[in-house]
This record gives sequence, C-alpha cells and structure tokens, in this order.
Amino acid sequence: MAGAFITVTCPDCENEQSLFEKASTEVSCAVCGHTLARPTGGKADIEGEVTAVVEAR
Repeated sequence: MAGAFITVTCPDCENEQSLFEKASTEVSCAVCGHTLARPTGGKADIEGEVTAVVEAR
C-alpha cells in the first residue's frame, strides 16, 4: 500500500480538507491557516480528526 488520501477536520474552524496521509510538506487549513499535517518521513503527524479515507490503493 503506497498511501491514501484522507479527509481531516480542522480543530479550529471545523473545515474539512482532503490531504495525503504521507504528506512531505506541511499542510495548512485553507480557511484559517492552522497546521493540519507535519511531515515525519513516513505517515504525517495529523492534527485534527480524520473523518474518512477518500482513496486507498
């Protein structure tokens, strides 16, 4: 399994945003700018609630 896209709910503004679970760059919320994911070299450190797996391969 190479990775999956996930939907994460922002803990600040409750915006839902899709991102790659193995993000190689920092991912910020498109609405408020809160950091949703930080790269770790494998699966990203996700801040917020993962609500769905959009696509798994």
